[in-house]
Amino acid sequence: MPADWTSIEALPSPQLEALFADEPDRLKKLSLDVAGLHFDWSKTHLTAGAIAAFEALARAQDLAGKREALFAGEIVNVTEGRAATHTAERGEGKPEDVSLAKTFHARMRALIDAIEAEALGPIRHVLHVGIGGSALGPHLLVDALGRESGRYDTAIVSNVDGVALEEAFARFDPAATLLVIASKTFTTTETMLNAESVLEWMEEGGVEDPYGRVVALTASPDKAVEWGVDETRVLPFMESVGGRYSLWSSIGFPAALALGWDCFEQLLDGAAEMDRHFRLASLSENAPALAAFADLYYTQVRHAETRATFAYDERLRLLPSYLQQLEMESNGKGVTVDGKPLGRPSAAITWGGVGTDAQHAVFQLLHQGTHLVPVEFVAVIEPGDSLAEDHHRQLLLNAFAQGAALMKGRANDKDPARGYSGDRPSSTILLDVLDARTLGALIAFYEHRVFVNATLLGINPFDQFGVELGKEMAKAAGEGGQTFDVSTEDLIRRAFGE
Repeated sequence: MPADWTSIEALPSPQLEALFADEPDRLKKLSLDVAGLHFDWSKTHLTAGAIAAFEALARAQDLAGKREALFAGEIVNVTEGRAATHTAERGEGKPEDVSLAKTFHARMRALIDAIEAEALGPIRHVLHVGIGGSALGPHLLVDALGRESGRYDTAIVSNVDGVALEEAFARFDPAATLLVIASKTFTTTETMLNAESVLEWMEEGGVEDPYGRVVALTASPDKAVEWGVDETRVLPFMESVGGRYSLWSSIGFPAALALGWDCFEQLLDGAAEMDRHFRLASLSENAPALAAFADLYYTQVRHAETRATFAYDERLRLLPSYLQQLEMESNGKGVTVDGKPLGRPSAAITWGGVGTDAQHAVFQLLHQGTHLVPVEFVAVIEPGDSLAEDHHRQLLLNAFAQGAALMKGRANDKDPARGYSGDRPSSTILLDVLDARTLGALIAFYEHRVFVNATLLGINPFDQFGVELGKEMAKAAGEGGQTFDVSTEDLIRRAFGE
């Protein structure tokens, strides 16, 4: 029987400034500190009544039981008949899964030790090819944490567009390059084509045995060996680790290599701390749950179609792209876990950018446009640069002031074009410092937020069948076995002369 959303759909739409006036302890009730992260939802329209309504829905949807099933390694990905064991990668899960993850991590560390000892030659460059979850997570980690690391030059290439690979080729010496192929099935069309082109480049560059410089990250180790990768350089991970949840597994290899093993372990530790918080904290004091309650309030009550995340830190510039896949591929579903029409909005469209750049590009719509867009600001207290203090001070002040301006607004009866309606919601996540531990906790927070959203909606966040149809049609078209509509046929003819 579908959950009863009546009480949630009937929630009022109070004014934010009135909520602050009526609730002297509002900030205290709607802010939390977890794992070096400070969360502030006071500028959202959450109220005690709204939280109580969502807690009742959580009980009706057995969030507590499904959360335990997730951590117990039970089947939670019902359409594919398997568990979702990404938390086991950081030590929080079924003992057998945790043990296997540790075994795979030990194998990964041993290979990193061998590479550092130049067992594969004098490696200076790491060229990682993957797509989707096999690229977005490692790319975020390396870009956020590896800017001052001199260990290895790392390029992560996902696009099948040859321009992307050639940019890496122009930077790297083939004789000093390690090729890392990340593919869960080891059949991903774009990734395998890119890998073959890298091997050709290495061979043309004088590398006698290009296959001797290949590392495979996969849940299908036999296919990697069959493709030509030596078994000692195949790093497996569990089939039950989904692509967009996989950076904690061997998919995180390029980050562990580029940043160092200690950094990778700290990443896992930070995520595990958030895992424990999510598992043990009451829902009214639970960061992923409160964030999901706010998400669902705006999609279900206020009919917001998008949600924006703005990283006020250049090191987190890839976070919005990472979240797009995590949130929209997980919860962009139209049916429930039992295959029935969802009948209500699912995930909001996730988008965002980097502050202060975005202020001069898209904030016009956020302040004065007709769309209601909940905004999330992510910032870091400790600066990532050594320039004058004014740089970071201005950065943070802009983030804080934008949230205040969205809420307060400013009327202008004489010149409406200069007026701001206000009452526009925002939340803020403020990290003490951006390091491996806090980044691990932040990413785990977003994963669990997705899970809560999915559980309350009654959908499965762990499958992604929606990505398959277009890829199947593209493959069939390449083999000459696909007939298209007249528009698509015309485009193919114009592009290829066929």
